[in-house]
Amino acid sequence: MNSVVIKTFDNYFSARIFLTKLQDRGLNCYLFDENTVTIGPVISTAIGYIKLVVADKDFDFASRLLAEFEYEKLKNTVCPKCFSNNFLEIPKPARKNYLVAFLTWLFSSYAVSVENVYQCQNCGYECDSLPEAGFVYN
Repeated sequence: MNSVVIKTFDNYFSARIFLTKLQDRGLNCYLFDENTVTIGPVISTAIGYIKLVVADKDFDFASRLLAEFEYEKLKNTVCPKCFSNNFLEIPKPARKNYLVAFLTWLFSSYAVSVENVYQCQNCGYECDSLPEAGFVYN
């Protein structure tokens, strides 16, 4: 049976949540490099993060489920400034990110950013992780 990586994660918690959600729907899937990234997060970029792997035959169904989970996650997120739920994950505007993106683009076929932030598309508010619903600044 062939398998394919469907999504990568930079932290253990998100990877486990998505793995459990897919397994609850009856899919046979597992995490690859989970222990390595958890024990040595410094090398996570070098090995390609934690990989969520599914069977080749389940790829389409798992992709639809992941899109549904991401939609639900974004729908339940509220911007603490403008109360919108229109967030987009973008590369963090920092010199280190620009340098790494340029070097990876130069020496490979695509650019990779080191850090990402979530940005509200309505007011421009940025945060490292999605704000929880009900968490509001005054």
